[in-house]
Amino acid sequence: MGIVNQDNITDVVIDSLGKHGEITDREREIATSLIRHLHGFIKDVKLQHSEFLAACDYLARAGKLCNDNRQEFILLGDILGVEVLVDMMTNPVEGNESESTVLGPFYRENPPVLPKGASTIQKHYDNEETAYFEGYIKDENGRGIAGVTLDVWEDAPNGIYENLDPDQPEYNLRGRFETDENGHYAFVAVRPVPYPIPDDETAGELLRFMGHHPNRPGHMHFIISKEGYRPLISQIYDADSAWLDEDSVFAVKESLIGKFKPAAPELGTDLHFTFDFVLKTAADAKALAAE
Repeated sequence: MGIVNQDNITDVVIDSLGKHGEITDREREIATSLIRHLHGFIKDVKLQHSEFLAACDYLARAGKLCNDNRQEFILLGDILGVEVLVDMMTNPVEGNESESTVLGPFYRENPPVLPKGASTIQKHYDNEETAYFEGYIKDENGRGIAGVTLDVWEDAPNGIYENLDPDQPEYNLRGRFETDENGHYAFVAVRPVPYPIPDDETAGELLRFMGHHPNRPGHMHFIISKEGYRPLISQIYDADSAWLDEDSVFAVKESLIGKFKPAAPELGTDLHFTFDFVLKTAADAKALAAE
C-alpha cells in the first residue's frame, strides 16, 4: 500500500522494488539493505529537512569537483574508511598472499613503460632521497613469476602527485615495469614523503566535521597483474614515516611496512628498499570470494 507513515515507510519503499521493472537478485539485495540502513540512520539521528538539503548540496558540490585529476567521491570514501573496507571484503586473504589496500584517487592510466631498473624521476628536488626499489613477485609456493606487470606511482618530495602539480612533468614518478624470468623487479624512484590529502572543498569539510587530520604516511603505490593471477592493488609504507599509526584514510597494514636502508655504491642511489609480493592464482581467488 502506497499510503505511508513513519512506521511503514521503509517497508513500502522496499516492497516497490521490482514491481514495474526487472531487477536482479543482487540488485534487490543491495537496494533492500541500503534502504533499511539509510532509513534507520535517518531515524537514529532524527535528521531534519534542513540537514537533508545541506547533504544534497554537499554531494552536488562534491560531484562538480570530479575530473580526470581528482575523484572526490573516492576521496570521501577513503576518509570514511569505506574504500579500505570494500577492498578487504573484495580481496580476502587466506594463506601467504600479499595484502591489498586502497587504490586512492590519484592513479593515472597508461604510465610510461620502462625497462627494469629504470628511473621514474623526471624532476629533481633539493630535499629528495633517491631510492632503488626491488624485490620478487612470487606465487604461493615461493616461485618467482616472470612477466608480471607492475604499475607504480608516488608523490613528489614536495608532497604533491604529478597530476595535481602543474610544475611537474607529465607522469613524473610514475612508471610501468615487468619482472624478469626469475620474477625480479627493480626501479629507481624517490623516498615517498608524508603528505596531506586535499583538504580543501568537500574533503576538507568532511575531515573537519570528523575532527580528523588530512595526513598520510610516505608510501609507494603498486598495481601488480598477470593473467592467471588475482590482480593486486597495494601500497608499501616507510617504517620510519610520520603518520604511520594514524593514516587519514586508514589504509596501513602491518604486512605492507618496510624499511629503507642506505644503498650500496653500485646502486647509484641514496637508499635501498626491498619488498616481495605473493600473488594468488585467479582460480583460488574466485573460490575464496565465493565462500
